[in-house]
Amino acid sequence: MSLNGENHDPRAAVIGLGSMGFGMAQSMARSGLEVVGYDITENAVARFLAEGGRAAQNLTDAVEGADIVVSVVVNAQQTEAVLFGPDGIARAMKPGSVFISSATMDPAVARSLAQRLEALGLHYLDAPISGGAARAAKGELTIMASGSPQAFAAARPALDAMAAKVYELGDVSGIGAAFKMINQLLAGVHIAAACEAISFAAKQGLDLQKVYEVITASAGNSWMFENRVPHVLAGDYTPLSAIEIFVKDLGIVQDMARAERYPVPLVAAALQMYLAASGAGMGRDDDSSLARLYAQLSGTTLPSKS
Repeated sequence: MSLNGENHDPRAAVIGLGSMGFGMAQSMARSGLEVVGYDITENAVARFLAEGGRAAQNLTDAVEGADIVVSVVVNAQQTEAVLFGPDGIARAMKPGSVFISSATMDPAVARSLAQRLEALGLHYLDAPISGGAARAAKGELTIMASGSPQAFAAARPALDAMAAKVYELGDVSGIGAAFKMINQLLAGVHIAAACEAISFAAKQGLDLQKVYEVITASAGNSWMFENRVPHVLAGDYTPLSAIEIFVKDLGIVQDMARAERYPVPLVAAALQMYLAASGAGMGRDDDSSLARLYAQLSGTTLPSKS
């Protein structure tokens, strides 16, 4: 049943059909929701259409009649543009519908966007995501959400379709964003540590496959070591999560910490490595490319793609 009581499945619009948004749209469609997608990139739209999806020509058309709008754009600036830019959807959305914001952003910005949208009689769910493209396609994401009870109720059909775990973290937007930034702090530092370690192992002339086997069975293991080091071993830096993501996210963490007068020296060190990798031309490559940067700085040879 839709939000207005009519007997049909809710209609959802997905803004952003990249690796995450595409999978999220697929998961909602499988669950029975009517899904319309939109992306500024023609290739993304073409891929969505080839898989049987329905695509809109512009943002306004995408949200027409939608009960749920899921925004899967890159950052706060793009989210604000989607809502309140020249072609923004805020005044085109259906009264009482919900905007689910999945972008990683400063909690203060999430609170501001929520207040502006709620002033128009719409709901805003602060709902950053974790899990990667594979889990998005399976409907197995982790969603760290905060918002009003009404926002959660309106978003429930989409949340159930997209996620294996939905953490309801509070009734104020910004809490979900803050949780995501703690996750990104750890993820960014752990990737940097994993890349430093595997490159140092290469410098020692160790068998890197054996290093991976031993460390993943030992106390020094981390989820990021286990997940990212295989990219290094394969010499394959096809972007599953790009360097630039952590340039952005660790930058946000550092800005938040500075505002609170809170020291984050590990974040600062890791951020410098991501910045260096980006400056060396690896910004759009996989974030495991930090290992390549360490190798370049130390004259170390890493495996090459076969």
